[in-house]
Amino acid sequence: MTIKSDRWIKRMALEHGMIEPFEERQVRQGVISYGLSSYGYDIRVADEFKIFTNVNSAIVDPKNFDSRSFVDFRGDVCIIPPNSFALARTIEYFRIPRDILTICVGKSTYARCGIIVNVTPFEPEWEGFVTLEISNTTPLPAKIYANEGIAQVLFFQSDEACEISYRDKAGKYQYQQGLVLPKL
Repeated sequence: MTIKSDRWIKRMALEHGMIEPFEERQVRQGVISYGLSSYGYDIRVADEFKIFTNVNSAIVDPKNFDSRSFVDFRGDVCIIPPNSFALARTIEYFRIPRDILTICVGKSTYARCGIIVNVTPFEPEWEGFVTLEISNTTPLPAKIYANEGIAQVLFFQSDEACEISYRDKAGKYQYQQGLVLPKL
């Protein structure tokens, strides 16, 4: 496996629609940076959030998820309560090639504030908006800025295409169009 450079990412985004919308340079002025970087792409968080709450005394069960565990919020700044988390989605829509696997890691600006971004790998031939889990590990409320950078995606290319892709196995999160809750 090899990590892919900014030139490869740009070519795949512009010629094959791998990332839409695509920012060809890193935008940094007055915002948490996003766009193309040397060996990755800094994704942005949309203005749509589901903030975890316990007001309904629901139990978190990945096999039978109760949507009452979240409060829906839309806005330019999301406040995540202390020791809690929110789900969000990316602005960017991804179409991953068959010989590519991505790993996504949180941006250091947020990590230095105790805010952890968790995203599972984008498997070969997965397509959709990315659902993000944003954890506030601090005892204080934390701000998340919509339409700004939240995490960096790294692209790894195999020397051969996989035998069975995410599309081949009809993955349950294929073609996500919005913020998607856990499914069984």
